[in-house]
Amino acid sequence: MLIHFRGATARHQNFMPVAISLAQSTLFSKSSIFLRRNALNGFLFSVPFSSSSTQKIRTHKWRQPVVSVLDFGGVKIGKDDVVKDDPTNNVPDAIFSKLGMQLHRRNQHPIGILKNAIYDYFDANYSNKFDKFDDLSPIVSTKENFDDVLVPPDHVSRSYNDTYYIDPQTVLRCHTSAHQAELLRRGHINFLVTGDVYRRDSIDSTHYPVFHQMEGVRVFYPGDWEASGMDGTSYAAKDLKKCLEGLARHLFGDVEMRWIDTYFPFTNPSFELEIYFQEKWLEVLGCGVTEQEILTRSGRTNNVAWAFGLGLERLAMVLFGIPDIRLFWSTDERFTSQFSEGQLGVKFKTFSKYPPCYKDMSFWINESFTENNLCEVVRGVAGDLVEEVQLIDNFTNKKGMTSHCYRIAYRSMERSLTDDEINELQRNVREQVQSKLKVVLR
Repeated sequence: MLIHFRGATARHQNFMPVAISLAQSTLFSKSSIFLRRNALNGFLFSVPFSSSSTQKIRTHKWRQPVVSVLDFGGVKIGKDDVVKDDPTNNVPDAIFSKLGMQLHRRNQHPIGILKNAIYDYFDANYSNKFDKFDDLSPIVSTKENFDDVLVPPDHVSRSYNDTYYIDPQTVLRCHTSAHQAELLRRGHINFLVTGDVYRRDSIDSTHYPVFHQMEGVRVFYPGDWEASGMDGTSYAAKDLKKCLEGLARHLFGDVEMRWIDTYFPFTNPSFELEIYFQEKWLEVLGCGVTEQEILTRSGRTNNVAWAFGLGLERLAMVLFGIPDIRLFWSTDERFTSQFSEGQLGVKFKTFSKYPPCYKDMSFWINESFTENNLCEVVRGVAGDLVEEVQLIDNFTNKKGMTSHCYRIAYRSMERSLTDDEINELQRNVREQVQSKLKVVLR
């Protein structure tokens, strides 16, 4: 995983779900099947959506299939198996509804268009050497999601506050790197993995709890670098930078670039690639030479490899001029009809002029309060009608009690909201925040 863990800040509460017994979880036995079969099995709705059906999106408003059962490699999983009334489960209904949507597999959607443009680059420059995976199950084990890519045991990304847990051993993947080790063990040496990833996060125009990533891995053998007179790490780093500079030119044109040394637990050395685009420096991706321990665990003791990871929404927002990340999930024809297969960088034309409505809410927090938990509650009530949740004031009184004031911006991307609608949303938000977060409203 070569994208920073978003929301990994010191204010987060670093706690894990407690262990549960077989009797406490009907999914636990099924999740053990996931561990045996691993997350490489494809998944689909009982009413599947395929890339071939994207032709209909152009002229018809797409509606999400009404389904209650997912099929993961032959194992039937219902909503009650993913969204559970259990203290170790924090997957809300809204997140379950996104499973299987697969925006990255829709050839006329900005995310799918960008994915295919990256595929074109690798096909043209590497003679179809890269295996492509874009239908791997987002339900993975904690081992696959964290341990296999050397995420430290105490890393904040493992917390209940940052990750969606189905049970203590099973999560919705936080990154596409969750599949890296298994693919290496299966013998794949050059591959691209694209998929939807899930993280509990803040609410604003660039953050959403479901987004899409692409990961690339390339493995080298001693014969590759020995002939060059370079050591394996230097050879892989040079090849990596050449590859990704070419990708940046393929997507953005002849732009100025710079490499920034950085740190990731799974690569060494590690880099970030930035480009000068639209009069500012833009971080495009993170990458590096794969830590040898990952390769050794995967049975590749004598190899070296590089890996990169990029967020598709982040780049698509820049390339297509899309101002709000919520728009990627819109089914409004005024959005979907603007994009066509193979047309990278067609600029989005705004169709929503509706102003936001702001509502403030103040309360005394407790020791367990986190902003991510607040955002989950607000999303649970308002869905995509909430545009932003922002802390605008905080103070601590003489008794040691801390008060936070948050400003909530409500705005639909498709229509005007009435005062009655907004007042009802805010009333429900206040009730749910008080009830679920155990805060004292002011």
